[in-house]
Amino acid sequence: MKLQRRDFLQAGVAALLWPSTAGAFDWVGRFAHHEKGLPAKTLAALEKSPFVYVSPLKSDGSESTCHAEVWFGFLDGAVVLNTGRDRWKSRSVKRGLDRARIWVGDHGRWKGLLGSRNEDFRKAPSFVAKAELVTDVNVSERLLGVYDSKYPEEIGEWRDKMRAGVKYGERVLIRYTPLS
Repeated sequence: MKLQRRDFLQAGVAALLWPSTAGAFDWVGRFAHHEKGLPAKTLAALEKSPFVYVSPLKSDGSESTCHAEVWFGFLDGAVVLNTGRDRWKSRSVKRGLDRARIWVGDHGRWKGLLGSRNEDFRKAPSFVAKAELVTDVNVSERLLGVYDSKYPEEIGEWRDKMRAGVKYGERVLIRYTPLS
């Protein structure tokens, strides 16, 4: 999506007049994300969706056969998630598979009963991203803050497990930065 002069001016005015408000951050954040090349439809989905679906890309560029709907936070222009160190998403990054396809939206569980599969997520906005493990505890705390507001009914059961898991190496953070 091409930015218009009006978008730039609105972002600048918002940042100058309301630097501490969520609205100003949203405008500035949107402007920065457009620079990364994500379409408006994808950005809108990232702002409201409770899930992303992640598929590591193999070295030949094809998708892995595993996809999963996962909790996420959109931090600094990247999708960030907290997962077990033994899960396929983290194992793939450790093996050097540093690319993934991300679909954004809520399309239900990918795996159904008796091995059935729900492929509806493929209709959602998507992008290819660079995957990397993150060890910064501050990123973990910011992500938990996002989870507090996005998943208020469920996070109580998971917050301490996620925090301790990252601290003791049982869980990892993965950052998926969109490729332009």
